Amino acid sequence: MNVILAVKQYVSKMIEEAGQGMKVLLMDKDTTSYVSMVYAQSEILQKEVYLFERIDSPNRESMKHLKCICFVRPSKENIELLCHELKAPKYNLYFIYFSNVVSKSDIKLLAEADDQEVVREVQEFYGDYIAVSPHVFSFNILGCAQTVNWNPMVLNRVCAGLTSLLLSLKKCPMIRYQNSSEMAKRLADNVRQVISKDAGLFDFRRTDVPPILLILDRREDCVTPLLNQWTYQAMVHEVLGIKNNRIDLSSVPGISRDLQEVVLSSEHDEFYANNMYANFGEIGTNIKELMDEFQRKSQSSKKIESISDMKAFVENYPQFKKMSGTVAKHVTVVGELSRLVSARSLLEVSECEQELACQSDHSEALKKIRALLANERVTELDAFRLVALYALHYERHSNNDLAALVELMMRRGVSEKYRRVSDFN
Repeated sequence: MNVILAVKQYVSKMIEEAGQGMKVLLMDKDTTSYVSMVYAQSEILQKEVYLFERIDSPNRESMKHLKCICFVRPSKENIELLCHELKAPKYNLYFIYFSNVVSKSDIKLLAEADDQEVVREVQEFYGDYIAVSPHVFSFNILGCAQTVNWNPMVLNRVCAGLTSLLLSLKKCPMIRYQNSSEMAKRLADNVRQVISKDAGLFDFRRTDVPPILLILDRREDCVTPLLNQWTYQAMVHEVLGIKNNRIDLSSVPGISRDLQEVVLSSEHDEFYANNMYANFGEIGTNIKELMDEFQRKSQSSKKIESISDMKAFVENYPQFKKMSGTVAKHVTVVGELSRLVSARSLLEVSECEQELACQSDHSEALKKIRALLANERVTELDAFRLVALYALHYERHSNNDLAALVELMMRRGVSEKYRRVSDFN
């Protein structure tokens, strides 16, 4: 299973089928994210794609010398925008690719709108998800439930995304789900219905061991999301925040303009790929080695004494420049992580979290939580997590003092979103 490769192959095939010549890639909000996660802009430029546009952009110029590769989700809004586009085409030819199954009625609407016969291809390329890493994908959805049930629109979106994933990997799986979760059961039923309805699409070669789609409810484990993480990728996600492989560092004190937003992608950054699962202590050592290697190469580049030295420098300059950027990026990211670990007392907070999760010394835990709640450097998020972990672990303890901890947390000042969920009783 490699979801990055699956989406990348789809994008490559789109570009190849458009043939030689200058091309524009026309996308919607979602498919822009899908493509940007698997292809660097410089890579696509090498394939004669010189322009990237959004289908919902109102002021696009007419460029009749360009072929248009259109990659969009088969939503009602996008069908309407495509019909409007085809009635007054801005480009020479159109190659239309939908990221999921499109209905025959929508195809008919497009055909009726194509008066000038500019459409050359209409296909379904099943890449209706964000490929984060080879084995991780996302739909970038925050909040999928209404109380304890699915939001109907989100359920449809997740089901469409999962079936798209299965089609892109050419898998027709056995479906297993967590029986204690009504949400897991509903999703499993919906996916099964789609597979039955579109059985022809899922008619793949049988394997000796059939693939399994396992659907679990994240709410089954309440503890793990409340713990601070200490591996590189997890810390970046937890402490700095990362979306579509991009980190916003604009609020970092003294940050240069070039580093206000950085990209961390295991596909395009060898250091990150090798260290994304390393713990925080190892990262410091590995960055020191990266720095030492960079310094050695920068020193050797200064010794240009002959034509052959000049030639070697010019040939190696792109790699040298890339390495310079990699060093600057990771030194900045790790430096900011280190600053925030200290500023938020995360070592002390994490130690208390681990004791709450793994040990049962009630009096010592209560003492440490009270001390951390009184510490102004501890953020309201970390304070809330500590109290939540205490509530989970010592719910039935005879000397449970949850009410006093909640009161102490409220007294230090907590925003409304934490107040709403602080009724642990």
